[in-house]
Amino acid sequence: MKQIALSGIKPTGTLHIGNFLGMIKPAFDLIENFQTLYFVADYHALTTIKNKDTLKQNVYDVAATLLALGLDQEKVIFFRQSDIPQIFEFTWILNCFTAKGLLNRAHAYKAVVDDNLNAAKQPDADVNAGLYNYPVLMAADILLYGSHVVPVGQDQRQHVEIARDIAVAVNNICGEVLTVPEPLIQETVMTIPGIDGRKMSKNYNNTIPIFADAEALRKQVMRIVTDSKRPEDPKEPDACNVFNIFKYFALPEAVASRRNAYLNGGLAYSEIKQELYELLNEFFGDRRETYHQLINDKDHLDRILNGGADKARAMAGPVLERVRRAVGISR
Repeated sequence: MKQIALSGIKPTGTLHIGNFLGMIKPAFDLIENFQTLYFVADYHALTTIKNKDTLKQNVYDVAATLLALGLDQEKVIFFRQSDIPQIFEFTWILNCFTAKGLLNRAHAYKAVVDDNLNAAKQPDADVNAGLYNYPVLMAADILLYGSHVVPVGQDQRQHVEIARDIAVAVNNICGEVLTVPEPLIQETVMTIPGIDGRKMSKNYNNTIPIFADAEALRKQVMRIVTDSKRPEDPKEPDACNVFNIFKYFALPEAVASRRNAYLNGGLAYSEIKQELYELLNEFFGDRRETYHQLINDKDHLDRILNGGADKARAMAGPVLERVRRAVGISR
């Protein structure tokens, strides 16, 4: 019996290569060895997106992107979070076992509070209850299907740790009713730099979209920030934003060759940027065409997502019923 691995993507904007390297590819790598579930976390997106048309389009965009990148709906369970009604009852039960102090320490909430204090605002200005309780809904996503592992980036590790803490709290009171999950972090892919050198993030507007057209892709790559060293100057490859993306898409021998060129001098940043652009355009080019076909056939996307939801609900039902009995809700 395979262990269960679960991954979710919040549909808050166009997916970028940081998402691909940090979450999508590591999650895809689990398919052969785990029973894998992938979901589009549309209810999570409500903490920031209030326009219904934008949210719907973002859901389809995530679905089309994952399928175009090679997600095989015959091998995985792929669904919309909002198509699983059990998630909300389960979230309430977990809320009743979650210490407020645990949520006070959640990174997303603390970041907003810190920003408010730095701006001389009230600590909880513009903080909605959804943002505050976000980790509990995420814990419900993880625990409802008996997930054993959750592939996440280092910056998302805390969410799995909170899910573990909540599962342990439930089990300590109710018996061993929940599987305690483990974060699965690919150590070689920690933080992907954006074009400005900070972590690639929609929040920083520094991303390289996965399916940008060739012209837009080249423009973003050429905007990647570098230092002022001349081509003939020796350079430190691991300090270069371009190389730190290039190394994930080039063949090992090309990576080794370019590393030597950095260290010994003779490599212009414009040259390595052009090589990176060509690699990305070749890697995502055919998949880009598939994406456009999928995004223009929303009925097909709905059929895939609805089929996955049927399977996910079948997994969620026994877990929720076991927890309901354990807390005294079921007769």
